[in-house]
Amino acid sequence: MKLDKPPSCRPAAPTVFVGRNRRGNWIACEQNGIFGGLFVNRAQALKYALRENGYHPETIVELSHEIELDVSANSEIAATRRVA
Repeated sequence: MKLDKPPSCRPAAPTVFVGRNRRGNWIACEQNGIFGGLFVNRAQALKYALRENGYHPETIVELSHEIELDVSANSEIAATRRVA
């Protein structure tokens, strides 16, 4: 028998925002800027968001206003991962 952790002990799935930028491209990005991407269509953005947040559709928020992917926030994280 497989024992599973109760919901209160599991780490929370990250919230991922999905929406369009001012050029009409689709963006998916984690709320703290830990991961994100630029996509040609909504389906690919949602597929990425689901995969990155551990397949928790309840934590994906589709925005009606424009969003931009902030690559400067990720540059420090990326540099840390390359050094390590």
